[in-house]
Amino acid sequence: MLTPQQVAQYHDEGYMVLQSFLSRDAVGAILSDIEDLTATATVAHHDSSRLEMEPNQQPEGKKVRRLYEPCSHYPRFRALSESKDLLDVIEQLIGPNLYFHLSKVNMKPAVLGSAVDWHQDLTYYPLTNTDSVTVLFYLEDADASNGCLQVIPRAQNRVMDHTAQEFFQGRVTETVDASQAVFLEAKAGSAILMHCLTPHSSAPNLSPHPRTTLIMAYRAADAFPIHLSGRTEAQEAHVRLVRGQALTVARFSLSSFPIPRFPHNTKSLYELQEMSRKGLAARP
Repeated sequence: MLTPQQVAQYHDEGYMVLQSFLSRDAVGAILSDIEDLTATATVAHHDSSRLEMEPNQQPEGKKVRRLYEPCSHYPRFRALSESKDLLDVIEQLIGPNLYFHLSKVNMKPAVLGSAVDWHQDLTYYPLTNTDSVTVLFYLEDADASNGCLQVIPRAQNRVMDHTAQEFFQGRVTETVDASQAVFLEAKAGSAILMHCLTPHSSAPNLSPHPRTTLIMAYRAADAFPIHLSGRTEAQEAHVRLVRGQALTVARFSLSSFPIPRFPHNTKSLYELQEMSRKGLAARP
């Protein structure tokens, strides 16, 4: 269980780090599953519905940068997403009625790992309130050299601009004061709890050490999706009640919220941000 000081830090600063949340054996078992799931994937031959490859590789390249929805497809990941210890922590932050929202594994292979630009999670999938928390499990030691998570503390109280020419860019387009950023360095097995509006990013991994992160998101049962034509159904496909009861009344905590207008049907945050950097995401 979290201490009152830890709960206060989450609400005040928009994040919190729990050292050694997962045991060494648990981390090893998850990494073994990831290795099995990606063993045969190449740029030329892979299941694009389940994983995404790093760009800038030859057709036989085997570096994977993301697994999609592991907590829906694979038993060990699902069991962790519904574990009592984890849900006890989430309940302390956003209440007793909880939906599992989404999951992914982000991999930053040694030397090749992609960058992620500054963004706020909730801008991708607007909800009626901000009681949504992202949990990031480091599966390898992470520091600034291999692209650990960076956050801007105490910046979770407003929605930052993610648009260019009215199109959603998947990244913050206003000036970000990176001098305020905090590198969340931690050992394998550590968990980071992050508010859905906490600005965060990660640098490319140019080091010889990989950095793999299992990411899960949860939301309060009265946080309902704001409908996005052609997207909400897909985004909600993996949502499930994991604690308490389903609710039928939406709670609104914001007087307004920008609705993302996606320029293209991109597969992932990576693709949209890459297009934005090239100036290709400001037109349909």
